Amino acid sequence: MNKLYPTAEAALDGLLRDGLLVACGGFGLCGIPERLLDAVRDSGVKDLTFASNNAGIDNEGIGKLLRTRQVRKMIASYVGENKEFERQYLAGELEVEFCPQGTLAERMRAGGAGIPGFYTKTGVGTLVAEGKEVKVFEGASGPEEYILERGIFADLSLVKAWKADETGNVIFRKTARNFNVPAATCGKVCVVEVEEVVPAGALDPDAIHLPGVFVQRLIVGSPYDKKIEFRTVRERETA
Repeated sequence: MNKLYPTAEAALDGLLRDGLLVACGGFGLCGIPERLLDAVRDSGVKDLTFASNNAGIDNEGIGKLLRTRQVRKMIASYVGENKEFERQYLAGELEVEFCPQGTLAERMRAGGAGIPGFYTKTGVGTLVAEGKEVKVFEGASGPEEYILERGIFADLSLVKAWKADETGNVIFRKTARNFNVPAATCGKVCVVEVEEVVPAGALDPDAIHLPGVFVQRLIVGSPYDKKIEFRTVRERETA
């Protein structure tokens, strides 16, 4: 089975439609599937729901799709640094489901493992718990309340990685591993963009972060420009 496609557009062919739930890797501008998100934008699909740690920044990452009004709902942990996100949310143009960061990662992981729900103490007694089932379990310090969180079962996973072999085994580079692994596993179809593809058998099996069984399609997206979310400079010291 050939998993390698020549372009992002080719890799997404037949997968895109209005109303999709998309799990997207990345954290800020680190490890975001830039080429795939550009292809989604250019396809013109709309009413999308994205499950992602954040929505990028203005005109970067998912922020590009917010600008073109293709996103109906965001399931996210952090939504700062994006003025268009803020504007659409306050204007009632964008639905937002805030989710604690660890809970969001676990919801994706649970979906990838076929787990429809789990109980957690995170969010008990806060707005996060509103409308959710609450149960009391015996904890280390006695009875404690837990809330039921649902696993995320996405229609499509979009992921950015460092290196893959031809069979789809994937390695992430340092912090770009972030949300990419759980996002990859919870989708019906997972498309990964990488910086390099190597022959099967070239990667150390003990170094694989995402086994090829989770990956249906691959593209090479390099070269990439290193984008900086916040640029802070120090004034030059006088002699």
